[in-house]
Amino acid sequence: MREMIFQVSGVIAPIMLCVLIGFTLAKAQAPFDTKMVGSLVSYVGYPTLIVSRLTGHDALLDEVLLMMLAGMAMMVCFVVIGFFVLKVLGLPTRAYLSPMMINNVGNVGLPVCALAFGDEGLVLAMGVAVAVFVGNFTFGVAIPMGKLSFSNLIRQPVIYATVLALVLIAIDTDLPTPIDDAITILGGLAIPLMLLTLGYTLATLTVSDLSRGFILAVIHLVMAVTVASFLSLLFGFEGIARGVFILQCMMPVGIATYLWVERYVPNEASGVAGFILISTILSAASLPVVLAFWVDAPV
Repeated sequence: MREMIFQVSGVIAPIMLCVLIGFTLAKAQAPFDTKMVGSLVSYVGYPTLIVSRLTGHDALLDEVLLMMLAGMAMMVCFVVIGFFVLKVLGLPTRAYLSPMMINNVGNVGLPVCALAFGDEGLVLAMGVAVAVFVGNFTFGVAIPMGKLSFSNLIRQPVIYATVLALVLIAIDTDLPTPIDDAITILGGLAIPLMLLTLGYTLATLTVSDLSRGFILAVIHLVMAVTVASFLSLLFGFEGIARGVFILQCMMPVGIATYLWVERYVPNEASGVAGFILISTILSAASLPVVLAFWVDAPV
């Protein structure tokens, strides 16, 4: 048991420390431009991370594509369940359905999977992350906006980075060494900046009605357990693939959804912030149990 606790702490502690540093920076009112950092991650860190990792693991291509498909199925399940839950609770779907649908598979999911399952885990986690990223910038925006638009999606470099990586793998071609080395260095920016931004953003959210947030967060956690169990069996995931998919399903509500709600349904933004905050806390509390007793992480 002591060894198990040590192993799980090795996964959770570094992530929590990075998030705590970001949180502390916010409370200390230290200069931290979240928009600039977010742009740096979206336009540089995330795309280069995808290219550098995917092109170095050609043998995992089929599994990554299956992860993308499973990630799409996960969001469909979340939307269907979330829609009925919100109708029963009498809450506006325009404000709360996107948070129900989009997990924080990037800021939290990628580092958790990387620390739990190593480089292979990170690569597989990217399959789910790319699917969720596409879902976020299409239906995730469309629900609070009230209309579907692909303009946000086509401006995201991560889409083109994914296509480039898949093409390079398909034609069995490597990038020139200087370019590959530069991409690897830039890709290293993504995860630490994601975690710092997560902590900083959590500290600056305007929160109200924590009771509603708690109810929704508990429902979201139960929904995640159910969907993770069902889809991991449906897709026949085993070993690392199973562990990665379960972890990505168990991630908290994506903070990016708050931005859409704040912009298009501003009167519900503080309620969504409470949902995100409680969901993040519950996810952090449940991850040690998931890692120790469900996914058989080898670390």
